[in-house]
Amino acid sequence: MDAVTPVLQVRQLGRQPYQPVWDAMERFTAERGDLGIDELWLVEHDPVYTLGQAGKPEHVLMPGDIPVIRCNRGGQVTYHGPGQLVAYPLIDIRRLGIGVRELVNRIEQAIIDTLAHWRITAGRRTGAPGVYVGEAKIAALGLRVRHGCSFHGLAFNVNMDLSPFYGINPCGYTGLQVTQLVELAGETALSEVAAELVSQLSGQLGLQPAWLADSPPALNTEPVSA
Repeated sequence: MDAVTPVLQVRQLGRQPYQPVWDAMERFTAERGDLGIDELWLVEHDPVYTLGQAGKPEHVLMPGDIPVIRCNRGGQVTYHGPGQLVAYPLIDIRRLGIGVRELVNRIEQAIIDTLAHWRITAGRRTGAPGVYVGEAKIAALGLRVRHGCSFHGLAFNVNMDLSPFYGINPCGYTGLQVTQLVELAGETALSEVAAELVSQLSGQLGLQPAWLADSPPALNTEPVSA
C-alpha cells in the first residue's frame, strides 16, 4: 500500500495586526501534540516593525508612527505591511527529519522557485538569510523552533509601499536595497502569489496542501508567555 503524503493545512487569515497572530502561533505551538497536523498561515499585517532576537534598536532609524515590536524570532529588524505576503509555517521538523538550516534552505528555495514562475531569477546570500534579486532583497526570513516545531516564517514583498524600509536598516544592513514583485513583473494578485508559494513550499516539505475554508484560529489581544 502506498504511503499517504502528510497534510499541510493552509489558513488564510486576511489582514491582521501583528501581536494577536504571534500570540496565536505561540498557543498553537505550545498546544500541538506529537501527532498534530502541520499548518501554514498566510497573512497581511498592519504596518509594523519587528525586531528579532538579534535585533539592535539602533537599526530602527525613523519609525515615525509605525509601532516597533520586539519578538522571539531569529534575525534582526524588518517591516511588515499591506501588500506583503507573510507566511508562517507551523511545522514539526523532527517528523520531517530535517534541521533548522535545512528548513531555511527549503523555504528560500520555495521563494526562488515561486519567483521563477514569473521569470525572475533570484538567489541567496551567504550569511544573510532571505532571497535577493540582484542586490535587492525581496523576501526576509525569521524563524523560531521550539521542541522541534517551527513558527514565525517569511515575508515576501509583492505589491506594497516600500518607503517604511527607509526608516530602518533592513535585517541590520545599512543601505540594503529592497524590491518587490510588482516592480519586476507588473501587477500580480496577492492571491495568485500565495497559491504558487503554497505549491512550492508544500513540494519542498513533502506535504500535501489542504486549503481550509473555515475561519482562522481565534486571535485575541491577550499576551501569551514565551
